[in-house]
Amino acid sequence: MIGKHRAIVGILFALPSILGLLLFTALPMLSSFVLSFTDYRTVNTPKFIGFGNYTRLFDGTDPYFYKSLWVTFKYVILRVPIGLAMSFLVALLLNQDFIKGKSIFRTIFYLPVIVPAVAASMIWIWLFSPDLGLLNSFLEALHLPTILWLDSEATVIPSIVFMSLWGIGSTVIIFLAGLQGVPRSLYEAATVDGAGVFRKFRAITIPMMTPIIFFNLIMGSIGAFQVFTEALIMTQGGPNNASLFYNYYIYREAFQFGEMGHASAIAWILFIIILIITGIFFKTSKSWVFYESEV
Repeated sequence: MIGKHRAIVGILFALPSILGLLLFTALPMLSSFVLSFTDYRTVNTPKFIGFGNYTRLFDGTDPYFYKSLWVTFKYVILRVPIGLAMSFLVALLLNQDFIKGKSIFRTIFYLPVIVPAVAASMIWIWLFSPDLGLLNSFLEALHLPTILWLDSEATVIPSIVFMSLWGIGSTVIIFLAGLQGVPRSLYEAATVDGAGVFRKFRAITIPMMTPIIFFNLIMGSIGAFQVFTEALIMTQGGPNNASLFYNYYIYREAFQFGEMGHASAIAWILFIIILIITGIFFKTSKSWVFYESEV
């Protein structure tokens, strides 16, 4: 009787979250899936057209589809490995006993995470300014050639990747928590056996950290595929669509051109792409992710 009462209380406490999930996530997803098979331009009644929106994307009628895919994949390929490596390196440094004032450094690295994305984008627009920006002033002081940063097709994606690295604080904290969970007895035993720093890193730290690396790889990849604010605030997809990220492309089709049916189809393709890539990560994780519980 007491167990049933507790179950009812638990359901009542969870009910707001469940209702929120159904109303604000499940229902919009279902609506967009239905709209993806319609010709709906916000000013007309949705008209069923079958796979027309999907055919229009894949047959090349809409040239921006492949362009945005390529831009987004290029960003993901650059951002994810560089972000993971930088985060892991910073976490390793902050985990060393000889570092003084660790709490101050941890705060400094985490502070950018709480800065709103729009405010951060405005700051970086000024930093990237070709004429008045701090970065080009620094290069000029070193007698190095200046860079167009966001104004060149060749440098706009690397510039946004560079900007994104200042927000690695949350990933650093997760890596740091993982490093502090590695048993010190393993390092002490390795020291007794004569293992050096690099041997300990390769044989203990890396294997013990693979679940954390895997988690950050999944979350980092999903986040990179959904990059949006930088394109909206800083570049508007330019120059010459060189930063036309996929999410900005969806936003442009839906809210600038009013092509709701078309935008819904584009959004569902992104969902499927992320689903496939996440599935590949999970499938391959069995060969490189180490779980203590499976020993």
